[in-house]
Amino acid sequence: MGHTLQQTAQSLRSDFRLAGLAVVLYLFLSSALVFAEGETTTTTQTARVNAITSAAVQQGVLGCAGRVEQVTNFLGFGSEAGALIMVAPQQPDQRVLSVGMEIHTANDKAAYVSAHFSPNQANGCGAAYDAVVYWESSCNRVAETQFTGMKSVGLLKSAITVLDGGIATKVLLMPAGSGCVSIKKEVVL
Repeated sequence: MGHTLQQTAQSLRSDFRLAGLAVVLYLFLSSALVFAEGETTTTTQTARVNAITSAAVQQGVLGCAGRVEQVTNFLGFGSEAGALIMVAPQQPDQRVLSVGMEIHTANDKAAYVSAHFSPNQANGCGAAYDAVVYWESSCNRVAETQFTGMKSVGLLKSAITVLDGGIATKVLLMPAGSGCVSIKKEVVL
């Protein structure tokens, strides 16, 4: 009876967070966990997780499941993509998860995306990715047409140009034959 309104509100928020976590875990654990190229697994009529998330959860990666789903969906994982995941054999929920994906872009280019997920970070689960694409244009042209708004900040050493997209995003442009390879690096904050 001695609870203040603020203590009651804090208690309710805590109860809602725990209930929400329990629902998310139930949805992940009760789904039919199948890993296939681009497949999406239905957990309920309203909740869907992609095959990468399903495979990670099946192998014991629970703490980063939401971040895995968020980032892989953002990067374009779907029915036209392929993926592999590398999960630690022991304590997978406490170790880095590595994902490699082949994604086809809107202009029908193949991209290789490497994503890493780290549990127990300040934001719950840290993530970073590198997206690699070959362009049949010079690196100057790629910078002008594909990464407009990013400022060149110079060379990494002698051949790779660095474009700045802000504190968490950089693009590296590397000459390759008559074309250019772009590597977009981003840390999910």
